[in-house]
Amino acid sequence: MSDENRVMEFLGQVVADNAAAFAGVSTSLGVRLGLYRAMSGAGPLTSEELAERTGLVERYTREWLAAQVAGAYVLYDAETHTYVLPDEHAAVLADSSLPTYVGGGFTMLKALYGAEEALADAYRNGGGVNWKDYGPELAEGVAAFFKPGYDAVLVQEWLPAMDGVEAKLRRGASVADVGCGFGHSTVLMAKAFPESRFRGFDFHGPSIDKARKLAEEEGVADRVTFEVAAAHDFPGDGYDLVTFFDCLHDLGDPGAALRRAEKALADDGSCLVVEPNVSGEPGENVNPIGRSFASTSAVLCLPAAMAQDGPHALGNHPGQDALAAIAAEAGLKRWKLAVETVTNRIYDVKR
Repeated sequence: MSDENRVMEFLGQVVADNAAAFAGVSTSLGVRLGLYRAMSGAGPLTSEELAERTGLVERYTREWLAAQVAGAYVLYDAETHTYVLPDEHAAVLADSSLPTYVGGGFTMLKALYGAEEALADAYRNGGGVNWKDYGPELAEGVAAFFKPGYDAVLVQEWLPAMDGVEAKLRRGASVADVGCGFGHSTVLMAKAFPESRFRGFDFHGPSIDKARKLAEEEGVADRVTFEVAAAHDFPGDGYDLVTFFDCLHDLGDPGAALRRAEKALADDGSCLVVEPNVSGEPGENVNPIGRSFASTSAVLCLPAAMAQDGPHALGNHPGQDALAAIAAEAGLKRWKLAVETVTNRIYDVKR
């Protein structure tokens, strides 16, 4: 027989999760419509004042605020009928330039929930769901989700942790950023190392369009190019550095991508491989970050890899040993953990 106390405890957990799932749509709206940005640093606001600041309908704004108060994202003063977004909350929801910002994760929800029927079919029939089938919100959300972390540590910590790479970049190196998405990682490196030249590759055409626009806006188009190309056949050779930012596990054939990288590297070139900091053992991921990545893997990373009909379908938590073995088969036998953060593990990979 079941333990009634444990049943009630688990019921409370699931009810809280259900409430969070419903609330996620409101949070996404707050990000997309600029509500959090409008509240950031503004002090107490009435619903009328917030509606005016954002150009939104007051009645909807008031209802959105009620939901935010219920979740303790926004504080409410019953005497003045005003609402305030604390600075500490703004750092998480309003300012995308901060490493604490997580708004991008919520803007992915529309794409993920919208693919539920396709996912159900894949689970029944063993097929996959192509990245392009999730809708444009997915690429936008993924770019927004990863950008704050790259801004905070890519140039400051990750590249310096690679053996000899930072010095090459300062002197002038050739870099291929494979699976570049919207180009945030590529442009960050280009801004930090003006003597180097960068080529970003992604199979997703709309993402490459966004990346080209970003390079122009950030003034680095003279040393950055973006092209539509798959990970297993991107052009060029003699690269001092080939990077895979949070994308290798999404490939149906990561071995082919690593074989292409091995052939494209200069004699003393390196690969930078960034992967989620989660374990290949499910029981070791019982924490918010582990749950977030494992849940995303079940509805995005694994289905996207399965759609490619390759020899692998890793998900985003295969473990270091699985990735290192695939790299070794591709001729990249030196696999070293360079540095890790709460969310990522960064590997220095060489022949």
